[in-house]
Amino acid sequence: MEKTKVLFVSQEITPYLPETEMSAIGRYLPQGIQEKGKEIRTFMPRYGCINERRNQLHEVIRLSGMNLIIDDTDHPLIIKVASIQAARMQVYFIDNEDYFHRKEILLDENGDAFGDNDERAIFFARGVLETVKKLRWAPDVVHCQGWFTGLVPLYLKKSFNEDPLFTDTKVVFSLYDDEFSSKFSNQFRDKSIIEGVSQEDVSILEDATYVALHKLAIDQSDAFIMGSPQINEEVKAYALASGKPFLEHKSQDEYVEAYSEFYDKLVAE
Repeated sequence: MEKTKVLFVSQEITPYLPETEMSAIGRYLPQGIQEKGKEIRTFMPRYGCINERRNQLHEVIRLSGMNLIIDDTDHPLIIKVASIQAARMQVYFIDNEDYFHRKEILLDENGDAFGDNDERAIFFARGVLETVKKLRWAPDVVHCQGWFTGLVPLYLKKSFNEDPLFTDTKVVFSLYDDEFSSKFSNQFRDKSIIEGVSQEDVSILEDATYVALHKLAIDQSDAFIMGSPQINEEVKAYALASGKPFLEHKSQDEYVEAYSEFYDKLVAE
């Protein structure tokens, strides 16, 4: 029997970023799932604050070189990789000079969200899926963590769904306590439309808020996990109302086992 393949798409992973609830899960969950006998790949953005020399990132030339068009502008896709030796796992980084060479992560030095966070999230989601295509690696489960990954379910189900690599892929979306009050740009909905995605598919982004992006992710995902003990109540209610599998928050000691079983049930269905 072939190993189950799990693709982790994470907003943050330690030690590349400071340790938080989300970045710790981003780091230790893939290792735990790999130790359970599953095959993994892990992706995150290459934020400008990540020290490439200290973390030994290097460009993967055979995967780089594609241009992604967002809002009529070409943006080169650069793929880098680093190894976490203790975990015997690699992390792939999505990089681009326009979007990821600033020192802050998602908020500027004044604590305000970057005005192009919508385009950065679009570029990241598309970059991950294009790279997985180049790797010719067919994931059984794609597990998205953090709002920055919120467009991955949409693109997987609407734009990449006819690729044989993704035909049977299940999408799990983790819901975290990472809410913010500012809105995305008014053009988010229109910018997010790519081949296979209609204006109707993204109509919920007309009012481009944190909650709207999560509702879009929930509509296109197959199952949900509470990554934090407390999350936005409207988002939680929307996920529960979908009737799709929902895993309540698990402690540090139990989440690897619980998530692994959750993946197995989804794949079996």
